Amino acid sequence: MPAFMIAAAHKSSGKTVISTGLSYALSAQDFRVQCFKKGPDYIDPMWLSAASGGACYNLDFNSMGNGELATLFASRSAGADISLVEANKGLYDGVDVLGSDSNAQMAKLLEMPVVLVIDSNGITRGIAPLLLGYQAFDREVNIAGIILNKVGGERHEAKLIAAVKEYTDIVVLGAVHRNKELDIGERHLGLTTPGETGELEQTIKRFGQIIGQSVDMDRLNSIANIHILPSNAPPYTQQAEKRSVGDVVRIGVIRDEAFGFYYADDLEAFGDAGADLIEIDALNDQHLPDIDGLFIGGGFPEMRAAALMKNSKLRGEINRAIKNGLPTYAECGGLMYLCHSLTFEGQSYKMAGAIEADAKMHKRPQGRGYVSFRENELHPWGMENACHAHEFHYASLKNIAPDTKFVRQVSKGFGIDGTRDGIVLNNLVAGFCHLRHTQENPWVNRFVEFVRSNVERRGAA
Repeated sequence: MPAFMIAAAHKSSGKTVISTGLSYALSAQDFRVQCFKKGPDYIDPMWLSAASGGACYNLDFNSMGNGELATLFASRSAGADISLVEANKGLYDGVDVLGSDSNAQMAKLLEMPVVLVIDSNGITRGIAPLLLGYQAFDREVNIAGIILNKVGGERHEAKLIAAVKEYTDIVVLGAVHRNKELDIGERHLGLTTPGETGELEQTIKRFGQIIGQSVDMDRLNSIANIHILPSNAPPYTQQAEKRSVGDVVRIGVIRDEAFGFYYADDLEAFGDAGADLIEIDALNDQHLPDIDGLFIGGGFPEMRAAALMKNSKLRGEINRAIKNGLPTYAECGGLMYLCHSLTFEGQSYKMAGAIEADAKMHKRPQGRGYVSFRENELHPWGMENACHAHEFHYASLKNIAPDTKFVRQVSKGFGIDGTRDGIVLNNLVAGFCHLRHTQENPWVNRFVEFVRSNVERRGAA
């Protein structure tokens, strides 16, 4: 099972551009490429998915155990010609000082070679001790090759390659020179999303052509073929069959330019739980479709706040549906959309108004990182003792109604007010935490079962 990890010495080294370009270049050679992203990330997987033409899956130690990670990797890689895992931050970075959640640990868990992207801006001979240190730090990590990135020119490239060859045994797979055509814009939540470029296909094709011409693809394939299927992955079995047609429920999911933060395997879990997902465009659709439940993920509602406000018909229908008991789950951007208003850069915009609060964007993050919480008996889907999630929001809630009820007690992270998250109203749960459907917290199953029981109660009534 050919596979490799793209990692770096530190963040902002160009991993996503390199990974996107390699995914496109390999796909252009008729390889079926399966992409993965290490850690809780929504935007990088969008780029990788667009380049490979298939779903990209997240591998996160925070919410998944080793066996679950290995099984997800093995199951989604089945049938692929080559798999690519893009790391987050640096190769040895992580929350745990001992590295138990690092990219290096993921590479060892999945028994795959690492290709290190080196931001070579301002460095020549100094690349040698950097590489030697990275090799010596953990001999169990197989740094099988490097890609020099942001190279200043032919002379700079020659000096770098000479230093690597003189002092190390690491293969230089290629050199990518500084090029404005390889830039991806950044904003408060990180990289811009693929759809915002305005020229998605042309942008990714350009990445693929430049990276493909700069990297020795044959040698890269040779390195990928070092990989073997993780020995710690339990035998993969097909997921549970979908429920009978009579049990199927219809759940709306808002996916558009404002809301796009969804995990691929979470969406797949809805089908496995017996739900049909009905996509809704909050910017353009005037009416809610015939649905039994609603899921609003995160995204950038602040960037499209004017358009969201303009679509007053849909905002009104969502407000009324929630007040009438429509089972609804909203995360982060979805929470902000359900408030009375959203303030961004000094301008206030009307939102759906289902939640008695106002959302306000700030210049600094209000909550960022991993979250741990416990649920209480007010949770309409039933109570879970301990859950791990993540948050990344520049927004806070103001003017929260005094009688607002919460279903999550936060022990790590910030949530809505530093100690609580998960506003509950009728059959709505909305918070800043981003959940992941895992063995620890199969939230999709819980939500679908709640939607189904609500449908059955309505039918009985």
